[in-house]
Amino acid sequence: MKKTAFALLQISLVAATIGTTKVVADEAAAYQSNGTVDFIPNTDPTNPVNPENPDPENPVQPIDPTDPDGPNPGTNGPLSIDYASSLDFGVNKISNKNEVYYARAQAYLDEDGEVSPLKTANYVQISDNRGSNAGWRLSVKQNGQFKNESTLNKELTGSVITLKNPTVKSNAQGVTAPIAAATITLDAAGAESIVMTAANHAGAGTWVNAWGTVETVTEKDEANQSYQVDVTKDVALSVPGSTPKDAVNYATTLTWTLSDTPEEE
Repeated sequence: MKKTAFALLQISLVAATIGTTKVVADEAAAYQSNGTVDFIPNTDPTNPVNPENPDPENPVQPIDPTDPDGPNPGTNGPLSIDYASSLDFGVNKISNKNEVYYARAQAYLDEDGEVSPLKTANYVQISDNRGSNAGWRLSVKQNGQFKNESTLNKELTGSVITLKNPTVKSNAQGVTAPIAAATITLDAAGAESIVMTAANHAGAGTWVNAWGTVETVTEKDEANQSYQVDVTKDVALSVPGSTPKDAVNYATTLTWTLSDTPEEE
């Protein structure tokens, strides 16, 4: 009986020792430090991006079909218009019928300054790098009718530009997208048309709005020879057959305006 009691006492002492060791091991010291990073609005301009894959890490060089010196540079940030396509409706035979002419697709230069095989829909690009998530509004207006002051019939009376079927894209993650106008009918008298609106808490980052898709169509030149050209049918110029036309170039300009007035929620 005495041996049994001694053995039980030994087991109890071993168990107590193990328990005491575990308690000591669990008593590790802990200390907390901090990490921080600040951001400020970015006033640098943002380069144009491919509207089909709008990644600012991979900028592109759009060609301006109306200016051999290239497109105008984008505006400075933090709320900026980075690029807007100039619209080339081609070389067309004079017609006394109502006609619709399609804008040539947006073309680009490659890294070597040569014309790239890349063609996309015509587009406009904006960037909101304010960091305030305050919303914005993009509008466009046509500064008068297509004109040529050096000829007899100076104006393409009744001509109308329309832009339809917009696609809005960005590489921004988890950001509410701006809303694009489904159809824009430009007013040659100069009234503004809404292009895109971002409500409060929406539209941060870089966004593109491209109209339609690129299609290849067959046209004929002055010698009645057929050739193929890439166009965007959703960017169109309608010209009445009753409007007299001279064998000259007619032109107009578009003004794009980006304001920090958000759409009402």
